Amino acid sequence: MEKSLKRHAGKMGLVLAGILAATAVMSGCSSKADADTKDSAVLTAKELLPLAQKEGNLVSVGMPDSWANWKGTWDDLKSKYNINHTDTDMSSAEELAKFESEKNSPPDIGDVGISFGPIAEQKGLTLKYKTEYWDDVPAWAKDDDGDWMVGYTGTISFLTNKSLVKNPPKSWADLKNGDYKVVVGDVTKASQAQNAVLAAAIAFGGSETNLQPGLDFFADLAKQDRISKVDATLANLQKGEVQVVILWDFNALGYRDQIDPAKFEVHVPSEGSVISGYASVINKNAKNPNAAKLARNYIFSDEGQINLAKGYARPIRSSVKLPEDVSAKLINNDEYKNVKPIQDYKAWEKAIKELPQLWLEQVQSKIK
Repeated sequence: MEKSLKRHAGKMGLVLAGILAATAVMSGCSSKADADTKDSAVLTAKELLPLAQKEGNLVSVGMPDSWANWKGTWDDLKSKYNINHTDTDMSSAEELAKFESEKNSPPDIGDVGISFGPIAEQKGLTLKYKTEYWDDVPAWAKDDDGDWMVGYTGTISFLTNKSLVKNPPKSWADLKNGDYKVVVGDVTKASQAQNAVLAAAIAFGGSETNLQPGLDFFADLAKQDRISKVDATLANLQKGEVQVVILWDFNALGYRDQIDPAKFEVHVPSEGSVISGYASVINKNAKNPNAAKLARNYIFSDEGQINLAKGYARPIRSSVKLPEDVSAKLINNDEYKNVKPIQDYKAWEKAIKELPQLWLEQVQSKIK
């Protein structure tokens, strides 16, 4: 399955209901006029608010309540700005397919693995919007024109049910030498699962240009009949049907705390792993484009970044100060010393086009 960060700290801060509500009432007309004459890619929250409230709704894909605490963001959009929200969970590839095919009732915004951001842009599926926090977002984490922006990072990690596995793995070597089954996810479609292969490749000397060490690692597990076909859903984890699963750290930590922190253990593999990000993409054909822009702007605000951290996702804006109780639930920083970001996204984009077939041939074919 697959799949840490951002901008101009605390400045305009989507500041609060009183100011924004007053703005909506007093300057709705002028904001509309400003918005009509200003580059829409740089509209402020103040300018967007009356336009978004007129739309009143936001439809997302791949941004469910349980993933990276999106629930906190949707709750805030409702309580602060009276924007209603619905989501349909799906993989990054499925999100872009939905953007491309759905014309009658298109989704407004999605959250995709970073490698899918440029793909969405190349296909002409995106609406540009930079947010007020643009300058706080690292260059690697955004498109030049605001077609996509990474809001948070994830690092591939292991989640282990300690009641089923006596010695929870802390390294790829531990995982290889175990006698339990491992859930990897759908490498043919899901960014999280694809990054699990990349993480293993990095640990054994590979990279986004050489995934073979990662494929070899999982092929060996498959030969041992140690790759589980069970989906790593919350229900399956609760029922004890998952022994070890490879997940982004924020997903692993979220599952741990939702079920029982004493029963599950999370580690970043010590030899190495990949740190990557998830990008916000706004649909060019969005039915509610201003609500989508307002949502993106909020995601990158201090409050929005803290919401993501409450869901164990490391914010893209490093300037954001996390509350102590939030940072205390994250994995110790020492475990991240050997993680590496993707160095060449064009190479990774090429690799993930080839990876599904390689996985089917070299790994899936060996799973019993």
